[in-house]
Amino acid sequence: MPTPRKTQISKHTNGHYHCVSRAVRRAFLCGIDKQSGCNYEHRRQWILDRLEVLAG
Repeated sequence: MPTPRKTQISKHTNGHYHCVSRAVRRAFLCGIDKQSGCNYEHRRQWILDRLEVLAG
C-alpha cells in the first residue's frame, strides 16, 4: 500500500522535491499519453513558468 504524501513531507522543514511528468490518476502533466494518444506537451512551459514564479 502506498504511503500518503502527508506522512512523507514535513511542514516544518524546507525541502526540494522533484516534479514528475505523471500524476497519480494516470493524468499526464506533459508529453504524450501512450494509452490515449493525447498530446499534453503544451503544458510543459506552463509548469516551468509556474515553478519559476514560485521559486523566485
